[in-house]
Amino acid sequence: MRHIWLGVLGALAVSACTGSAEQRPPEPLEATLRTVEQGELVGFQHSPGAWAWRGVPFAAVPEGDLRWRAPRPAPAFNGRFEALDHPEPCPQFTSALQASSGVLPGQLVGSEDCLRLDIYAPEGASADNASRPVMVWIHGGANVWGFAGQYDGAQLAKDQDVVVIAIQYRLGGLGFFAHDAIRSDATDPRDAAANFALLDQIAALEWVRENAAQFGGDAGNVTIFGESAGGHNVAGLLASPLASGLFHRAIIQSGSFDSVSWEVASGAEPGQSNTSADIALRIAGDGYTADALRSADLETVFNAYRGEDGAPFLNLPRMIEDGVTIPRDGLANAFASPDTFNAVPVITGTNRDEMKLFNAFRDDLVKRYFGVILISRDAQFYDTIAEYQSRTWRILAVDQAASLMQSGGHRDVWAYRFDWDEQGRALFVMDLSHLLGAAHAMEIPFVFNHFDFFGRLDGAMFNNNNAGGREALAAAMGAYWAEFARTGEPGTGGPTNLPSWERWNADGLLMRFDSPDDNGQELITGTDSFEALEADLAADTRLDDAQRCAVVEAIAAWRPRGSLDTMRQRLNCG
Repeated sequence: MRHIWLGVLGALAVSACTGSAEQRPPEPLEATLRTVEQGELVGFQHSPGAWAWRGVPFAAVPEGDLRWRAPRPAPAFNGRFEALDHPEPCPQFTSALQASSGVLPGQLVGSEDCLRLDIYAPEGASADNASRPVMVWIHGGANVWGFAGQYDGAQLAKDQDVVVIAIQYRLGGLGFFAHDAIRSDATDPRDAAANFALLDQIAALEWVRENAAQFGGDAGNVTIFGESAGGHNVAGLLASPLASGLFHRAIIQSGSFDSVSWEVASGAEPGQSNTSADIALRIAGDGYTADALRSADLETVFNAYRGEDGAPFLNLPRMIEDGVTIPRDGLANAFASPDTFNAVPVITGTNRDEMKLFNAFRDDLVKRYFGVILISRDAQFYDTIAEYQSRTWRILAVDQAASLMQSGGHRDVWAYRFDWDEQGRALFVMDLSHLLGAAHAMEIPFVFNHFDFFGRLDGAMFNNNNAGGREALAAAMGAYWAEFARTGEPGTGGPTNLPSWERWNADGLLMRFDSPDDNGQELITGTDSFEALEADLAADTRLDDAQRCAVVEAIAAWRPRGSLDTMRQRLNCG
């Protein structure tokens, strides 16, 4: 269930990108001509002060015999490569949330020729001045949606004098597949993995190591950062022995640290739907072979994830404990000691109202008028249920993760909470500050200083009334992120004289991000835990008994079964 929630971001961002696509491809700019391992490529003038190279292959096309194998090196270019257009997305299902862009839901889109990346750099960046931090962005979308073209890194690159690279990776069943038949015919040790998406990200980082200097970047100073499923993937790369030495800092925005065993993901043990055994039977029938699975056409593979009504399943095993990319004893356990993960400086954080992005589409919580106006059914309960859900996200992604790393001896951990909620009203009656607030993904436009992200909502959310505070907050977040990438400490955001961002500690020290009208950036303290959450929930006078139990069920997907049953009993929820 949590993975479905995480995927809403991908669908929203797809809508945004579709709605703001460029009318015509840019012209190649000779000054951007660069030579990489595959040959010559040329980019374009993205905007004043920024250059871009888009759709650059970093690995061979993972189709046919290369499906469900580790990525192989990208072939040489056939002549000069014009890197002018975003790459096609990796294969994925469209979502109902794309309807506003005229895209029907449940459609298979994308191409297996998708292991490509987009590069943004300050104008004039080259091998002659290759000293800039490199910031490699890993997109979100539940690891079933999303693509590089959703994110424009030009302003961040220009503002902070960094190189920004947005990468793509295999999604859904092509990216996560734990099957003994696939493992048994491995021709490379990495082929025995199950997290092919992580292998793609590792291949992209290897490409960055070899080629970043051509775009003005320092390959010895690489920061990986990602949001939602992208943050989950950052955690996976931190835990992966195969990624050792490929990056030097990591930022986890609203991420996750959970994983599933090979046995459960493959179907050898119960506990997961759409296991690889289930899917293989749907693809190729009884007596299938690895060759039959690899030779199946793309539509057949993805149709195996549809229900009887034709709707796509979004629930499938991800972040699998394969013993190749992720340790067999689990993702979270890797962070108990600096000896068992890639112990680089880490920032991890969440948004105060994470779950409001998802709750805004729940018919039991929100009324719809004329298909576009959303109003909460019970404003107080809407806020309260989101509060407990979002606290749950923070406990797992910040308090538990940061404390685990520090208790094991890794001190270089920083934490944050994003609080901006100044959207105001849309269509006079729809209170976006209440419906969304500091929701999941809301921080992304501030990090990139690029407020073309939520499609038709952008004009309402990012308006003249909040422009000054919004711009100040974006400048601060970009400065902190870049200073962390540059030095390994966010400090005071470089020369901007912002408050000093101190390391996480036992008191729960974290940076709160907001506009100047709401105290701007400030250090706050206070830890959270499931014990504290349960005690608060039991005593919360805003809730009646039925609402209290509704909150328990709303956080059910986040709790281990035994712990959840105990919580239900204590709160008399059956």
